[in-house]
Amino acid sequence: MTILALSALFAVLLWWASTGIVLYLDRRPSPTHARSLRGASIVGALALAGLVATHELATASGACLAFTCAVLLWGWHEMSFLTGRVTGPRRQACADGCRGLQHFRHAVEAIIHHELALAATLVLVVALGWGAANRVGAATFALLWTMRLSAKLNLFLGVRNPGTELLPGHLRYLSSFFGRRRFNALLPLSIAATTLLVAWLAQRALGASTSFDAAAWGLVAALAALALLEHIFLILPWSVARLWGWSGDPAGTGPAPAAVVVVAGARALPDGRPPAREPKR
Repeated sequence: MTILALSALFAVLLWWASTGIVLYLDRRPSPTHARSLRGASIVGALALAGLVATHELATASGACLAFTCAVLLWGWHEMSFLTGRVTGPRRQACADGCRGLQHFRHAVEAIIHHELALAATLVLVVALGWGAANRVGAATFALLWTMRLSAKLNLFLGVRNPGTELLPGHLRYLSSFFGRRRFNALLPLSIAATTLLVAWLAQRALGASTSFDAAAWGLVAALAALALLEHIFLILPWSVARLWGWSGDPAGTGPAPAAVVVVAGARALPDGRPPAREPKR
């Protein structure tokens, strides 16, 4: 039980810290992004090598190492996306009035390079770990990919709290692809499915007979619980950005408050600029 609790706590702290570091580096002035991405690329390469090195390390520490490597590899992709280096061929907001399949196609064009990179990495990680004794890294990356895809689909369909305040200024145009509705039919299904997944993973973790199994199931269960929490945040009137207030928002790099489309009831212009204020009378 101690290993299970410590593993879950480790997963939560690593998720919180790694997300905050990525946000902090991305919110630094643009000239620093190239250097940050080079550093992240080195970390990503080492993380991929670490995943391979832990394949036969079926211990509690091996599970934690594999989990850490998968999160770091995911963080490299997030850095490449948030810095604007790997996004998609479309780099402008969708025009008002664009709806249906055309709107969906524009949204896909805005992030397709990032999505293809994630999918390719997922295939690589799963292939490298196929049949290994320690598959925690592959399970972690697969879970991150699945939950992020679910969140993106829900954002496109429309949620109450899209978290656009986390978007950096140079990606502010992406908010034009977020649905304007406060709720969508997919969201309750996503929450229900993730809840069932968390319950199943927690049951496996609690019934683990070895320290490796307890750590492995505990890590993945905690990550699934965090994904469930992120989905729930989509319907709550509370900014998830408060969790990483320490990551800062340097002048000129963060989104304008009016770019928060749903939460505050404001709406950004098609190019991401906030609406002009009316002159005082």
